[in-house]
Amino acid sequence: MSKVRVLGAGLAGCEAALWLAARGVEVELWEQKPLHFSPAHKSEGFAELVCSNSLKAERLDSASGLLKAEMRLLGSHILPAAEQARVAAGGALAVDRDQFSALVTQAVTECPGITLRREVADTLEPDPALPTLVATGPLTKDPLAGQITRLTGGESLSFYDAAAPIVTAESLDRNRIFAASRYDRGDADYLNCPFNKEEYEAFHAALVSAERAPLHGFDGPVTVYEGCMPIEVMASRGADTMRFGPLRPVGLRDPATGHRPWANVQLRRENAEGTLFNIVGFQTNLKFGEQKRVFRMIPGLENAEFARYGVMHRNTFLNSPQVLGADLQLKQHPGIWFAGQITGFEGYMESAACGLLAARHIWAALNGQTLPALPADTMCGALTGYITAPNANFQPMGANMGLLPPLAEPVRDKRLRYAALADRAVASMKAWLNEAGGEG
Repeated sequence: MSKVRVLGAGLAGCEAALWLAARGVEVELWEQKPLHFSPAHKSEGFAELVCSNSLKAERLDSASGLLKAEMRLLGSHILPAAEQARVAAGGALAVDRDQFSALVTQAVTECPGITLRREVADTLEPDPALPTLVATGPLTKDPLAGQITRLTGGESLSFYDAAAPIVTAESLDRNRIFAASRYDRGDADYLNCPFNKEEYEAFHAALVSAERAPLHGFDGPVTVYEGCMPIEVMASRGADTMRFGPLRPVGLRDPATGHRPWANVQLRRENAEGTLFNIVGFQTNLKFGEQKRVFRMIPGLENAEFARYGVMHRNTFLNSPQVLGADLQLKQHPGIWFAGQITGFEGYMESAACGLLAARHIWAALNGQTLPALPADTMCGALTGYITAPNANFQPMGANMGLLPPLAEPVRDKRLRYAALADRAVASMKAWLNEAGGEG
């Protein structure tokens, strides 16, 4: 029986381990928790979500929805768990993060083909007899980080990532908050905190002048990932930047005034019981006392109780275009694959998808085969191409329609264009799976 070692029981590692075990591979899954926790992780469970509990849109004509469709074709084990742990979030797939983690943990621990080792991995040596998948995430620390640096010649980069605060439902002022989804799409799954112009300007002034927490463990200029930007950094870019970002009021009407708010903060359910809400888009590095002071200026949050304050932490990722091949294997050290956010696949579902792709490449290698190249017009193929093509200014990337090659016949309407791109991608993925050895 073939044997594979997987380092890390996050989304990528669990996807890969479950997929390989389902094909008779003996998987040795290493996870450092509870012996050691990163600065962002708190739970002993697997597939822990540390930033948002949203896995983004489900519509096929969206980048996130297309990625999920491709993952289902690839045989995802994470998506069924997410769907079982779903909480209301309009057109998005959001989950009760504790329930989601528990479901994935149960699937892994009860899988007869997976041997769990709760240990800190400290060595990484190429071994033809033991293929290794490194899925330790963007918070990988020494001694393993040093081993990776040695094997890649120091070809790694760093940036800072942030998480948003969570408030209790019972502390919200429902007289100032209204329930609605943008443009009345689906159920009214979001709580909305509407600003008038004067309130917003006071909030913006307080936010840009608030004191930030010191960043530890990093020397040199700080790079912030644009897709998870701290709200105070966004506010510093201009008075209206937030109003065109997470505080955009479009598609909403305040029932108290009958008009669109000047700006609007949305709260998304954090757990199935609806006792906790995430402040959408409010990733932050403000000091905890400042978060309490400034965020209580949001209408309806005047007496908010914080179940978790926002935090910011250092993330590390490979310079993948330099060190990884299209099969996600180290170019200079065959037998070692990488998957997840450490590769530059940015996002929860993107990380899980990367784990699925790496598992397929490992399975092919175990059988003396090489998979055909992923079609560039699939989201998985486009993301893989992005992280492995030459790029002097490489930064992590999440799923987006801009990665896909244009249609042969241009379509002016964006929704119709995205639908056509998605249909083409699904057809290409099905054709690739037939060539590569079947679906699932």
